[in-house]
Amino acid sequence: MIFEPLFDGDRVRLPEGDGALPDAAPGGVLCASAVREADPAAVPPEIRTRSGEIVFVTSVLRTELERFCTDNGIPLRSRPDVWGDLLEPFLDTGSDRRTRAATLERLADAGVDATEAAAIRERVGPLMAAYNSVHWDWFHLGLADLLDAAGSDLVPEELRIPPGDLRAFRAWATDIAARPDRLP
Repeated sequence: MIFEPLFDGDRVRLPEGDGALPDAAPGGVLCASAVREADPAAVPPEIRTRSGEIVFVTSVLRTELERFCTDNGIPLRSRPDVWGDLLEPFLDTGSDRRTRAATLERLADAGVDATEAAAIRERVGPLMAAYNSVHWDWFHLGLADLLDAAGSDLVPEELRIPPGDLRAFRAWATDIAARPDRLP
């Protein structure tokens, strides 16, 4: 879910009509004190909460996110795009052996070895292949795309994550995205 929030002083107001709100934003309001850090340069820009949730912000509000962080003393931090690397095989483009090896090396540096990467790709592969057969994205698929695909009507129902399992799926995917945080 990519939100188009309103940045209002020390609060981010998330439109409730955009779907499931993060637990960190009761009533659609995310207070600056609940934000651990942000990455306006991510695709899409990210707000990471102290509780470990990731809130995706539309890229047209990148400057507003940066200003919100500056005004509220929120650190900006760029992170490895673990899901960008994990979902690379599902892009609508091919890659050569050297590119695939570099991707696996970045994943290993982020704490995901080749065996685990293969298992993760096997788990999400049918979902992402169906999702990208509609989007035809050749540049980037990441965590926001995975979470969008999980419940998207554009994906055949049998491939979607059941509504009762979405919270656990999101937690699993977010945990993988945060893996580099736990490395020494």
